[in-house]
Amino acid sequence: MLKAESTSAPSGGAGLQSNASACACSRADRHGAEIRAALLTDLDALVALERHFPGDRLSRTSLRRLLHRASAEVWVYEAAGCVAGDAVLLYRRNSAQARLYSLVVHPRYQGRGIARALLKHAERAAALRGRGCLSLEVRATNAPALRLYQKAGFNLVRQIAGYYEDHAPALRLEKPIAGAM
Repeated sequence: MLKAESTSAPSGGAGLQSNASACACSRADRHGAEIRAALLTDLDALVALERHFPGDRLSRTSLRRLLHRASAEVWVYEAAGCVAGDAVLLYRRNSAQARLYSLVVHPRYQGRGIARALLKHAERAAALRGRGCLSLEVRATNAPALRLYQKAGFNLVRQIAGYYEDHAPALRLEKPIAGAM
């Protein structure tokens, strides 16, 4: 499980009915899957994805709040009507940086490039909001996630002791994204 600890509409429009075929601005991949803004109707699927992560899970309440925040975007990777992964981006007012708050791929769908696709989408979304840098925190022992982020050009900024609820350290990674569109 990977987790960081476009012209598509951000998830701030939650509450609308999910209709992937009506999402004209989504980016479909070569297998008919798409990355689209999460909707309130995706909440159960988002919560289910969180259950596969070993710790520091986002609660249903937190996910619902993120779906409604103008300073957050929640994107889902949908394949054959199934939400196979998600990415949560956070933005601060007057900041040149976006934060990849969470990136999760269901274990059944890992190894298919979904995390990489969500990461690229997050970079484009942040660039569209005028951000020049994407940051994230990742568990220091999460080797698959670290490989993904290193291959994508992220650089280690610092280690943060006791970051996670089990007091494990996190690594803060950043990547310049100017021109990422």
